[in-house]
Amino acid sequence: MKKFAQNFAGHFFLGLGIIGAFLPVLPTTPFLLLAAYFYSRTNHELHQWLYNHKMFGPPLRDWDENKVIGLKAKIVATTAIALVLFWRIPRLEIHSLMKGVIVVILTGVLLFIWTRPSRRI
Repeated sequence: MKKFAQNFAGHFFLGLGIIGAFLPVLPTTPFLLLAAYFYSRTNHELHQWLYNHKMFGPPLRDWDENKVIGLKAKIVATTAIALVLFWRIPRLEIHSLMKGVIVVILTGVLLFIWTRPSRRI
């Protein structure tokens, strides 16, 4: 049952990663990293396919081998987060404390992204 759940999680996160490749607001690489993690535990063939994929493989290998986040990915993520911070959050009808929590989390994500190298050193 555990193997089934992990394989399902791999498929789920792979699906979100694929959707994220076409929607600028949804991240791709974090979902693919999760898919790769679950596939490494349950499905070696899919794990290898993901790491050797023409489009998905390079950012996964960059992160796995060098902890690198590419400049293009940083710019896309920053743009999406900025849209959320400056356009969407002010329009949410939720308590201002919750808005503050969201702002702190997204700011933390931006700090994490921009403190990683953009290319191999």
